[in-house]
Amino acid sequence: MGRAKVIAGWAVGGLVALGGLGAVLPDSPTPERVAPAHESSQPSVAVTPGPTATPAAPATALPTHGPSHPPTASRRGTALALLATLPVKGRAAKTGYSREQFGAPSADTDRNGCDTRNDILRRDLTATTFRSGTRDCVVLSGRLADPYTGRVISFVKARASAVQIDHVVSLSNAWQTGAAGWPANKRVAFANDVLNLLAVDGPTNASKGDGDAATWLPPNKAYRCQMVARQTAVKAKFGLWVTPAERDAVAQLLSTCRELLAPSGGNPTTAPVRASAPRSTAPAPSSGGGTDPRFGTCKEAKANGYGPYYRGRDAEYDWYRDGDSDGVVCE
Repeated sequence: MGRAKVIAGWAVGGLVALGGLGAVLPDSPTPERVAPAHESSQPSVAVTPGPTATPAAPATALPTHGPSHPPTASRRGTALALLATLPVKGRAAKTGYSREQFGAPSADTDRNGCDTRNDILRRDLTATTFRSGTRDCVVLSGRLADPYTGRVISFVKARASAVQIDHVVSLSNAWQTGAAGWPANKRVAFANDVLNLLAVDGPTNASKGDGDAATWLPPNKAYRCQMVARQTAVKAKFGLWVTPAERDAVAQLLSTCRELLAPSGGNPTTAPVRASAPRSTAPAPSSGGGTDPRFGTCKEAKANGYGPYYRGRDAEYDWYRDGDSDGVVCE
C-alpha cells in the first residue's frame, strides 16, 4: 500500500471548526424574556398576515466559531469585513443606565421640524396620511411591510402601538458596550440616528427588549442578515464593542450572506444636548397671554373646549401625558 497523504483543506465560506451552541452571557436576556415595550408603546391594532412570516428559532441554537476563530477576511465594504474591525469585550455593568441618559424620546435632532418617531414612520410606511397643518410631519395612518415578522401592518395613530420604532442596537446594549462613557450629546445622537431606527411590529419589538444577536433574532428569517448587518454598522459608526457571543452569532449569520454590504449614512454622531420638540408641527400660536384652566385629564380639558397643546410652545403641554410621544396632547 502507498504511504498515506494528509491534505489540509479550507472550509467553505472561510469559517472553520464551527461547533457548539451560541453562548449567552449570564447577564444577557434570554430569548424567552419579554422586556418592557419600546418607549413609544400604545394599545395595538389588527395585523394582516402576509406570506413571508416564519416562526422564530431560539437564538441559542446558533452555531459559533468561538473566540479563538475570529471571522475571516471578506470583501471590503461588506458587513462581514466591518464586523472584523469591532473590538470584542465582555458586557459592562448596567449600573447608571436609564432611558433619560439618551435624551427625551422623539426629539428633533436634525432640526427638520419633525420629531424622530414621525421621521421614521414617514420613511418606512407607505400609503401615509398626515395631520393637516403639520407640513406632512404627523403621520395619521399608513401601511408597514414589517421587516421583523414579514407581515403587513395597518397603522392608525389612534392605536399607535401596532407600530413601534425599534433601536436596532438597543440603548441598554449600547450603554453596556461603550455608551456609558459618552458625552450626553453623543448619546442623544445615538438614540435618534435613523441608521439605528426601524418601524416594526410592536409586540415583536417588545419581545426583543435589549437583546443582541446572541439572544434574539427576528421571526422573519429572510431579514436576519440585514438586521445583524445594520447592528454591525451602527456599532462601527459609534465605536461600540461586541461581546464574544454576539460577535460569533453575527459572524455565523453573515457567513451565509458574505457579500451583503454594510448599510451606512444616518445622522451625525453628536446632537444638541437639549434637542427639543419639532418647531413646525404646530399651528402658529394664538394671540393673548396666560394659560388655560388646568384639568385632571385631557378628556376633561377637551370636553371644556381646550387643547390641543404643543410641546415647546404651550405651557399646558406639561400638564398632561403625551401617550404617543408626538409632541401634542389633548388633541
